[in-house]
This record gives sequence, C-alpha cells and structure tokens, in this order.
Amino acid sequence: MSYPVRAFDLLISGAGLLILIPLFALIAAGIKLDSSGPVFYRALRVGRDGAPFRMFKFRTMVTGADRSGPGITVSGDARVTDFGRFLRSARLDELPQLLNVLRGEMALVGPRPEDPRYVALYSPEQRAVLRVRPGITSPASLRFRDEVTLLTGDDWERTYVERIMPDKLAVELDYLNRRTARSDLAILWQTLVALLSRSPDRRETAGAQNAAE
Repeated sequence: MSYPVRAFDLLISGAGLLILIPLFALIAAGIKLDSSGPVFYRALRVGRDGAPFRMFKFRTMVTGADRSGPGITVSGDARVTDFGRFLRSARLDELPQLLNVLRGEMALVGPRPEDPRYVALYSPEQRAVLRVRPGITSPASLRFRDEVTLLTGDDWERTYVERIMPDKLAVELDYLNRRTARSDLAILWQTLVALLSRSPDRRETAGAQNAAE
C-alpha cells in the first residue's frame, strides 16, 4: 500500500486512548467490583513475521480461566463474569488493543491475531497473513462476527480448525491482495456500524474468543 498506514494508526490510536481514559477508568472499576484479579488480560498471539506478542484485553473471565477450560470461549461459558459478559456483548473488551497499535504490535485494520497453537496449523500459503501487522478489525472479523453460533457440540474445535479458520484466512488473504487506504477506512466504518446496529439479543451471543479471553 502507498498510504502511511503506521502514521494513521499512531494518530487514531493515540487520540482514541486519550479520549477513552474516562471510559477505561469506569470499566476498570467495574471489573474490580465484579471479580478479583487484574483489569487486563494479556493473551499470547502471533504477530507480524511470526513474532509472538501479548494482546491486551479487558479481563472478562475469572482469573486463571485460560488454565481451566478450552482455548476458545463458546456461548454460556461459566468462566465469563457478569460484567465480562456485558463487556463482550458491547465489544468493549477489545478497546485496550489500541495500546498494541501504539506499541507497533498491531494495526487498526489487519488480519486478526491468532493463538500460536492454531498458527502452527497454517499452510505455507496461509502464513502469508503474517506478512503484515495483525489488526483490531478485519474483513473476516466482520463476516464471522457471530462465530460463536457455529461453535457448538463436542467437536467445536474441529469445526474451527477445519472449516472456520480456513474460511477466515481465505477472506483475509483476498483482502490483503486488493487492500487500499479507502478499503481500510471502509472496514473501520463497517465495524463501527456493525457494533452500533447489533441488537441486544445478538450481542449476547456474540464473541467467540481464542485462548479463553
């Protein structure tokens, strides 16, 4: 791409963090009042060129949830706290990833970062998504925003690995091949519209997450 992606990401993430300081404080208080443990959860993810990094999220599950259950959270997971359920439904748990953007580990738009255990299953062609910084939002995250409804039954992980993950990677790779500044702005706008237009019942079922958080 020819436009200055990094400069744009720095500008938006820096301004966003400054504006959101009061909201961050309120969310932090809600997390602490609801359950014991840290405010943030730092999920291990694979970034650009295969480099591992810790992705920030507001903690939405009980402390130690990543060691007491499956790596992908499905609907009705008992590890999710009451306040965490609200954060997930409103997608507010993702806001701290602006810190990852500021640190250069992520971009505003890019393939969603994956857990190392699943990246290890990528084919050589699929690993092309690792050539760019992972993003807070992407075409695949929009298309599969109700992913949790597909992860049912005892074979949910097989469903994810054999069906959902390859489809998501195909969407991401197709987008990267035709990506422009205008298309990135369109993805950001579509993400905002999707969040604001999601009905309460759909919000309650949304939010399958990797690595327990």
